[in-house]
Amino acid sequence: MNERDRRHRHILKEIARRAMRERGFEPDFPPDVIEELDRMKGPAAPDDRSARDMRSLPWCSIDNEDSRDLDQLNVAREAPGGGAVIFIAVADVDALVSKNTAIDRRARQNTVSVYTAAEIFPMLPERLSTDLTSLNLEEDRLAVVIEMTLSEAGALVSSDVYRAVVRNRAKLDYRSVASWLEGETPVPAGISAVECLDENLRLQCSAAQKMKTLRHSGGALDFRTIETKPVFDGEYLKDLEAAEGNLAREIIEEFMIAANGVSARYVESRNLPSIRRVVRTPKRWDRIVELAEEHGASLPPDPDPRALERFLESAEARDPEGFPDLSLSVVKLIGSGEYAVEFPDREAPGHFGLAVKDYAHSTAPNRRYPDLVTQRLLKAAVAGKPSAYGDKELEEIAAHCTRAEDAAKKVERQVTKSAAAILLGSRIGQRFDAVVTGASPKGTWVRIFHPPVEGRLEAGYEGMDVGRRLRVELTSTDVERGFIDFKRV
Repeated sequence: MNERDRRHRHILKEIARRAMRERGFEPDFPPDVIEELDRMKGPAAPDDRSARDMRSLPWCSIDNEDSRDLDQLNVAREAPGGGAVIFIAVADVDALVSKNTAIDRRARQNTVSVYTAAEIFPMLPERLSTDLTSLNLEEDRLAVVIEMTLSEAGALVSSDVYRAVVRNRAKLDYRSVASWLEGETPVPAGISAVECLDENLRLQCSAAQKMKTLRHSGGALDFRTIETKPVFDGEYLKDLEAAEGNLAREIIEEFMIAANGVSARYVESRNLPSIRRVVRTPKRWDRIVELAEEHGASLPPDPDPRALERFLESAEARDPEGFPDLSLSVVKLIGSGEYAVEFPDREAPGHFGLAVKDYAHSTAPNRRYPDLVTQRLLKAAVAGKPSAYGDKELEEIAAHCTRAEDAAKKVERQVTKSAAAILLGSRIGQRFDAVVTGASPKGTWVRIFHPPVEGRLEAGYEGMDVGRRLRVELTSTDVERGFIDFKRV
């Protein structure tokens, strides 16, 4: 192994920090933030009399294996008539991070934690996000609880929002929980150590699957795109690993979508404005129609989420292995979402891909600034107080968060491409199966399958559009710039 191989992580860290600054982010925390953090004695006192004591419930967190910033816990109980009551506890970050403090101003500037292949750039200082405001194992923490009563079919019957004190009884990860739920492995030790938690998680899983079925019958889209994660051996980059969906992830996804809807409606019911996450209409529905025709299906000329979902379901049934590539194509053609302010007296745009009208990011206040703003609005609504934000201020925050989130994704993609360039540097001239993932006047991009890496098509792109399969040859890589170039064979 040469010296450059040993320094893979170091090289990628330098690239990540440069990319952060180029996109308008500050990778480090300024002195006033550190000083303010040093004055904090510990987590928010959990003896607030206005908060319910819910520490006796078997709360658990389910996240990535290496996650340390735990934003939410979940637990369930059976409801009369065969339904379920779902409780989502969201870390009360606002209890320690007040509006307009130095920490808050820095969080508002970056707006989001940026997860690169080399380094994580947290929105909040790590002592906060991984300790004082994290819902850590066997620690008493203040939380905002979203309670949802579901029918036997998974429909939302009623909901409520309130403050509570909670305690995480089991820190679990997606991989081991899913493997157990799917009958592949015995019950994980973290589950068996808590009385009746196995039954509780099966109830949660059943409820989530019913919620998913119901949501999809309303036109929600079922995507299964490929997300990559670097695999290091010390400082040496070994591989890019594809993260796959599973039953455990679907529990959290369904609960978060539902909780975000409850949050939006709760704030609106108290006549307060809110920040919503929306995808108004697909950016390139015409190409989605063409893509469906190439797969032997037909879609109406105007955007129709139910028809699109039926096409996606049939496409996945026919070709499960190729479905992630089709999903990625459709995601690119629909376009990215945006943050928008919803005022109580105006009609709200819906979220096309989720088939929901009310959707406010609220469940990750350690990681996303819109969620922290929403938490403050929720707490004001619970207490019967006016909004801490003016209408114009909310609109400025929403616009800034949209720009910053788009920039953060570009940083993450750039570093992932640099990591991919490291892996592919010795494979110039090799040929790969690929799919077109982007086509515009700025250029044409393709993604190869093994490893799952995206690059620019420098030659042979005439007539290529999103979703087309082709054979490509790797022509060059540039680690520093994150460039990977192919030509059509």
